[in-house]
Amino acid sequence: GFMHRVKVSLYTAALTILISWLCWVPPILSAKERPSSPSIPAEKAAAYIYTVIKADRTLYTTEIVNRLQAKGVTTASEHWELENALLLPAQFLQHSGKLAAESGSGVRYRLIGLWPIYKRNAPASDLERNALESLKKNPNLPVTGIVASGQKQYFQAIYPDLAVSQACVDCHNGHLLSPKRDFKLNDVMGGIAITIPLE
Repeated sequence: GFMHRVKVSLYTAALTILISWLCWVPPILSAKERPSSPSIPAEKAAAYIYTVIKADRTLYTTEIVNRLQAKGVTTASEHWELENALLLPAQFLQHSGKLAAESGSGVRYRLIGLWPIYKRNAPASDLERNALESLKKNPNLPVTGIVASGQKQYFQAIYPDLAVSQACVDCHNGHLLSPKRDFKLNDVMGGIAITIPLE
């Protein structure tokens, strides 16, 4: 009778819930939960970072600095804060590198050169010095190596820093503190050193 139908209905409902539970597929795990998520080799990570830095800097130089200066809207100046001007392309990279370093990720990047206007941009190690010498001869081949700081090890890659616009050339050739004054367009002016912590 009625009680039998209720029992059958309850049994059917329970069976349906059990089957649904057994057949339930959990959602895709997030990157943190995946036990064997793939890792990117440090060399490839550095190449990715360089690609982004190079694209951002080229765009800033050609489409912002050059364009606004050509239209007479504003200029780029080493003393940009005091003169209400744009950062020079080199300063743009240095300041973005400083912000990246402050993020706590451990990733750092900066400009270095054999003829730096300021000594803080000189090579800080044999690896950096040798890399800059090598990049002068072969800018298509970045130099990589492992460096240590305290007890931590870091992967470092040094890529060429090219004079992508006449503004770069004019700035270095005309600066009072510049030890080299004969740069030409597309010359290797120095390097972009990218440093990544190794786990």
